[in-house]
Amino acid sequence: MRTFMSCAIGVMFIVIVANAPVVHGAGKIEIDDTKWISVGLGLKTSFLTQENAAANGSNWSNNFQLDNLRLYVNGQIHQYIKVEFNTECNNCVSSDNTQGGSMIVLDAIGKFEFNPYFNIWAGRQLVPQHRGELSGPFFQSTFDFVETPFYTSDFSGSIGQGGRFGRDDGVNIWGALTPDRRLTYVVGIFGGHGGASNQADNLLYAGRISYNFLNVEKNPGYYTSSTYYGKGGDILTAAYVLQYQNDGAGTQASPSTFYGMNGDLLFEKVLPNKGVLTLEGELKYFNPNLSAQALADPNCFCLFSGVSWMATGLYLFPQKVGIGQFQPYVRYVDTNPNNSSSRYLVEGGLNYVIDGHNARISLFYQYGDFLTKGRAYTPGVNGDAVSAVGLGLQLQL
Repeated sequence: MRTFMSCAIGVMFIVIVANAPVVHGAGKIEIDDTKWISVGLGLKTSFLTQENAAANGSNWSNNFQLDNLRLYVNGQIHQYIKVEFNTECNNCVSSDNTQGGSMIVLDAIGKFEFNPYFNIWAGRQLVPQHRGELSGPFFQSTFDFVETPFYTSDFSGSIGQGGRFGRDDGVNIWGALTPDRRLTYVVGIFGGHGGASNQADNLLYAGRISYNFLNVEKNPGYYTSSTYYGKGGDILTAAYVLQYQNDGAGTQASPSTFYGMNGDLLFEKVLPNKGVLTLEGELKYFNPNLSAQALADPNCFCLFSGVSWMATGLYLFPQKVGIGQFQPYVRYVDTNPNNSSSRYLVEGGLNYVIDGHNARISLFYQYGDFLTKGRAYTPGVNGDAVSAVGLGLQLQL
């Protein structure tokens, strides 16, 4: 079935290209005055070596990784109606994966976009949450993805059990609340966690509100970016997120209500020398109210409970060296779960920015016990602080 769908999409694309009267730029095809389609792709690949992570437990591991491989398809079929379809390579992370991975549906969104104030997106899409997830892996300021705890839509790993890659099936309403578009919102209703704890099929409710104190950020829909490399001018944006689902965590025998919230802040300043200073921060608080009985069950949907925060600082040098600019950065992540041991991560790195988010090479060093403890927030998790070094390549078209 997957092969048939891929062939069908390819044939449709060829037919559209062959009959399109006007072609503009990288992959955008105008069919008539109101209809168009665009195609793009994104690739992230890296080499990561980590202390004491080899199979023998004492040597450094050495892993080439295909972190992300995405196909983007966007189109407009009416003045007010658009569609978005994106794929992702699932289980393609490590070079020792014998299955080789498979392409899955990442986004499948029907968009009704009426005006700057009120728009409706329906289908599989990003749940309103923190900037890191709404920026996604391709619009982060650093190569490695966020290490603060995941919301339901990212934690469980599968649509139907709570989401995948920050996505879930549902409906979002988004837009601006003021004529200057400084105050924006997105609210949504989703399936949320549909596992054993949620026998009543309770829905997940999520919302995000943000205010642009300086220049207004320009992104498609309610998406975000973690840096604009100075091309968006001076930016200071603060946001607040809230998610809630009754019986959204725990087990069938001991269900619990999940609610989580976070605040995030982005500051970007173009300095007099044309260098760019970027500061990003995030604070999360999750409370899934997990019982001791649920925590002891290996089948528990045990989300993080507690407080975590992250801070990142970057500086983009104005001078070009070769075909790009250097951007050193530092990042710190601190996670304090109520039901498990705390963990932290310190990171320092150097981005070589060739074409913004479209072409970038990153070298980074990480140190902390997050590398050994990971995202298991249940009692009895232990691990030592270790080092890791990574080299990553990001390309988009």
